[in-house]
Amino acid sequence: MMNKMWAVCVVVVLALNLWCNIGARAAPQVPCYFIFGDSLVDNGNNNQLQSLARADYLPYGIDFGGPTGRFSNGKTTVDVVAELLGFDDYIPPYATARGQDILKGVNFASAAAGIREETGRQLGGRITFSGQVKNYQNVVSQVVNLLGDEDQAANYLGKCIYSVGLGSNDYLNNYFMPQFYSTGNQFTTEEYATSLIQDYSQQLRILYNYGARKIVLFGIGQIGCSPNELAQNSPDGASCVEKINSANQIFNSKLKALANEFNTNLSDARVIFVDSYGIFQDIITSPAQYGFRVTNAGCCGVGRNNGQITCLPLQTPCQNRNEYLFWDAFHPTEAGNKVVAGRAYSAVRASDAYPVDIRRLALL
Repeated sequence: MMNKMWAVCVVVVLALNLWCNIGARAAPQVPCYFIFGDSLVDNGNNNQLQSLARADYLPYGIDFGGPTGRFSNGKTTVDVVAELLGFDDYIPPYATARGQDILKGVNFASAAAGIREETGRQLGGRITFSGQVKNYQNVVSQVVNLLGDEDQAANYLGKCIYSVGLGSNDYLNNYFMPQFYSTGNQFTTEEYATSLIQDYSQQLRILYNYGARKIVLFGIGQIGCSPNELAQNSPDGASCVEKINSANQIFNSKLKALANEFNTNLSDARVIFVDSYGIFQDIITSPAQYGFRVTNAGCCGVGRNNGQITCLPLQTPCQNRNEYLFWDAFHPTEAGNKVVAGRAYSAVRASDAYPVDIRRLALL
């Protein structure tokens, strides 16, 4: 009799555990996830713009069921973070987000966008950081309407996570492009980073004033190691371009300091910095550890290192995509994005995310 009762108890406990696990998976760790950025995380906002910075054609999306506007073969970093946070679907782009959809978050990112207004203009239409923030303000007014009043909206938004990652284009498609922009002559790398951070801070302050409390600042990766820079400026096609990487590091150190400043001066702000640069450095230093075989060339593209331009329409990409860090001249593969997202969410090194990682931020 005792054995039978024990067996029933075990079955009940297992059933409860299963039910709890299903319940845990069904509820995301935060109610919503808002995304600001450039082509690294754009998921369709540029599809309707008059722009050269578009990825709404194959082979983009080849491992995603087809092209969506994502500049990768598959998922972006924020797609992976959304999964890790427990969302059962990806965050919709602002271009198509409607009604109740916005309550789980919106992706405002736009390819070629920068912190500076003029950044990326040679590529055509794009939504700058300030434009993305204006679009967010529009969404907040809709959230207020959906939830009933400003207090409820503020309480709701304060629990959400905000991902912000801009700056790459301010170097690639501005400072280091003297044929189109004068900033390289106007500013030293130190002055330019300071100016960018001042503009960045203004936009973050608006986000804060409109409800953002848990903010993730993604640092710039190693732009000087991208296939495009290796193709154009590396003597051997393998050595990273130091002048670009050192400029990126100056920006990143100031961005990390900005996170500290917000946390110190605003008692209810929870701002973290993700060291994308350091994570990329680890991958490039020890690629085999992460399953990569090729870190200096795109899986598809044109010319030296497949780095002259992005993938051509209907071009046949490499077959072993999981072994490539870069998908095209600038953007990581899904495999590369998974490493960055995984370490941003759950830090492997203490330096990956400061002062805490996204997993801990969600719990605050």
